[in-house]
Amino acid sequence: MSDFTIYHHVGIKADVKAVYQALTTDRGLASWWTKETKGAGPVGAKITFTFNTVNMIFEVVELNENNLIKWQCVDGGGEEWPGTTISFALKQDELQTHLSFKHAGWRNDEGMLSHCSTKWAVFLLSLKKYLESGKGNPFPDDVQINYS
Repeated sequence: MSDFTIYHHVGIKADVKAVYQALTTDRGLASWWTKETKGAGPVGAKITFTFNTVNMIFEVVELNENNLIKWQCVDGGGEEWPGTTISFALKQDELQTHLSFKHAGWRNDEGMLSHCSTKWAVFLLSLKKYLESGKGNPFPDDVQINYS
């Protein structure tokens, strides 16, 4: 069985500590991904992200302060998301914090993969906007890429 991965990279004009907080706290996550976020915490915590009536549940599997955040989807998102892993690797230089994003473990390159790749770009730009200006565009105020 194949393993497909979504990759993105974004430079953010913010201190790495601020970026880490935006990725590891309910308030931070709700400011750029979805307003309905609860449960962020230490390794083992289960975070619930709600999009309308869909609950996505992720377990925090790795935290390396100001360096790496890794989650595993345990429920939600239909058949395609459970078992996938999401990681945010952070590295600061004199100009910015580099965020390298990876959503790994997709079983095929059909279905939701291309939609999710585009939406991850939208949400990572929301994260950038939140950290650089103080206001992101979390769901349901995000950029729509299709209408149903």
